[in-house]
Amino acid sequence: MIDGTAGVSGHRHADDQLLDDPKALAERDPGGMLRHTASAGAQVRESAALAAEANLSMLADDGRPRAVVIAGIGTAGRTGDVLATVAGPRCPVPVIAHRSAGVPGWVGAADVVIAVSASGRSPEALGAAEAAHRRGARLVAVGPADSQLQSLAERARAPFIPVPRRAPARASLWGLTVPVLLAARALGLVKVNEADLAETAARLDADADRCRPTAESFVNPAKSLALGLAGSIPIVWGSSPLASVAARRFGDTLSANARYPVVTGALGEAGRGRVGLLDGVFGGLAEGERDIFADPEESTPDGTRLRLVLLRDGGLNAEDDADEPLAVEERRADAVQTLAERRGVRCDVVTAEGGSALERLASLVAVPDFASIYLALAHGLDPMAVPAITEMKELANQ
Repeated sequence: MIDGTAGVSGHRHADDQLLDDPKALAERDPGGMLRHTASAGAQVRESAALAAEANLSMLADDGRPRAVVIAGIGTAGRTGDVLATVAGPRCPVPVIAHRSAGVPGWVGAADVVIAVSASGRSPEALGAAEAAHRRGARLVAVGPADSQLQSLAERARAPFIPVPRRAPARASLWGLTVPVLLAARALGLVKVNEADLAETAARLDADADRCRPTAESFVNPAKSLALGLAGSIPIVWGSSPLASVAARRFGDTLSANARYPVVTGALGEAGRGRVGLLDGVFGGLAEGERDIFADPEESTPDGTRLRLVLLRDGGLNAEDDADEPLAVEERRADAVQTLAERRGVRCDVVTAEGGSALERLASLVAVPDFASIYLALAHGLDPMAVPAITEMKELANQ
């Protein structure tokens, strides 16, 4: 049991029985991260309604921009990746996620900057909004009402889209993403219609029900995934650009909620080097030294193993709309599963479902989001309170 001066508490080995005790789960989740994560579908609906009330039509008055910069950090910054992948390779202008203060040096009057902040006060979003206004770029601000970001947008006479304030930043991906997508739609960059949003919200609702705390581990995909990852070093790869965004999102939540080190990325990139991890000291070498009579599910400090999570898209778009033909992505995903099996590295697969890119992304994000929280709870960690983040902010601001 760890109980350090920094306020960290928990246990190294996961308690699998705890996950099937709803009362114990509630006690260990005082901030309500499970509840906030279950609000994803509601976030889509509420954010869409709030965006409809904003004056986004003025964005189209000056025509198509030269480029769109989405400025933010953490979950807010991830919205830029979502926009880029939903817009796809045929997007008529570059879509760039910018995760530091200010804006790129080339940004000017021909460009659009979308500043995003779950708190409305992040230095990255505020700095980008100020720089965009100073340079004459079109600005859109996305954040909580009555925040510093809204005040800045009002001074710049720029559209401001308020977001639901109920959930913490990590659980607000959809509340932040929908306004960004609708701003891009007003600019003519994406085709996201009301049916897409409704189907995405319904998908998130359905997955929240499947992953509810009262559903036992053998029927709850998030609890099953969490228990499979317990005690391992996770590797999360996406088979397509869309699935790779979901993989990086899972890396975000595994690190922040469950405090697990994780390797994430695109399967195409992994095939050029990182797939070699399967041969390494936590992969094939560890399997070669394992006692063949030992319990394969047993995890010990000296037997830490890789656990591969493969997010497979399967794509619905025509092959000429993709960066790579669908057949190539599918063969690559099949190949890495075979490699993992040959080396004794266990592999979990999450397969996308849905008709639109946005719904398919939601189907790849929802279960892993819940899994990261259940993994934290299984270790006795509060998924919302992260002492290291608080200490980091205090030390950096001294």
